[in-house]
Amino acid sequence: MTYRATPVSSARQMKDFYRMPFIVYDHDPNWVPPITSEVRRVLNVKRNPYFTKTKLKLFVCYKDNGIASRTAIIINRLHQQKMGVKSAFFGFFESIGDVNAVRCLFDEAESYCKSHGMELLEGPFNPNHYSELGLQMNQFSTSPTFFQPYNPDYYSNLLEEAGFQISARFHSLKNENIREYILRRYGARPVLPKAGNYTIRSFSKSDFKAEFERIREVYNDAFSSNWHFLPLSKEEYLFSAKYMSLVTRPDLIKIVEHKGEPVAVFHCVLDINPALKKMKGKVGPVRYMRFLWNRRKIRKLIIYSVGIKKSYQHSRVYKLLLTTLYQLCMKYTVLETTWMSEENIPAVKAAEHLGLKPDKQFAIFEKYLPI
Repeated sequence: MTYRATPVSSARQMKDFYRMPFIVYDHDPNWVPPITSEVRRVLNVKRNPYFTKTKLKLFVCYKDNGIASRTAIIINRLHQQKMGVKSAFFGFFESIGDVNAVRCLFDEAESYCKSHGMELLEGPFNPNHYSELGLQMNQFSTSPTFFQPYNPDYYSNLLEEAGFQISARFHSLKNENIREYILRRYGARPVLPKAGNYTIRSFSKSDFKAEFERIREVYNDAFSSNWHFLPLSKEEYLFSAKYMSLVTRPDLIKIVEHKGEPVAVFHCVLDINPALKKMKGKVGPVRYMRFLWNRRKIRKLIIYSVGIKKSYQHSRVYKLLLTTLYQLCMKYTVLETTWMSEENIPAVKAAEHLGLKPDKQFAIFEKYLPI
């Protein structure tokens, strides 16, 4: 039995890289196959503006003649400049349950990292801080919600056996009966507090590029001191938002303005995973029409992101956003969040108001690279 890890350098190796998840999850009824063409788009260094200042290298490991594991290595010099740490990221990690294959894979990947002066390897990031991140750590018998990572229960053991340890933990939150909860809490439809010089409105499709720029401006200010956050360029945000209309609607994105200036945004999305699962990783006219039809039935809402400019974080904006979210939730059955940290006190406080309880747990792993 032989193991061989290598950077992806041929069409066959690239094909193996993309089909690896379909091998790992072949008989897993909870898995939601990614749209392969979208994964290719994200990892295309010529198309994705994130990679204009970032290095990407894909790796695969073979056990005898079969693909056994894969990962992507991302080296972001801007992150190193901001954080002061010579760290690289790994992502898109998949493997059969074979620790030798994972060790072989990361031996090759770590050699590449050290050749570029890296001292720390962190992940999973797929491929950055505003994508899916982390390893799922519990509730392996349930299907993932949109934007949640999903993996077998043995992945954390594989990484630990390869020398990684947990460096950060996150969790998602859920309220299984959000409409009933709000009715019990308020007894009627929540009423917005007096707005004064503030206005709150939905996203405007007729001016979508300018709207994206307003949202980007708010998020870059609001999240500037967050863990691992780097400001998004205009090109990066437009690239990541290309298919936003498939997962959300204008009424699910609210923008708060103060005297015409955007100061806060909350963005909700639909849990499209049940509809996405039926596409089986492929796109086409018939599959697309079925997806749109199935999307109409979705009753689970996800809080994707909430951002308030720092100078407005202790103003009435918080209550305006929270009450608007209450009103929105009246149309849905389940409310869920993407990953969040217990250190995010405003988010934890808002979660308490919404009756959200801890649900799934996720972890980031790290490994210091010996010189």
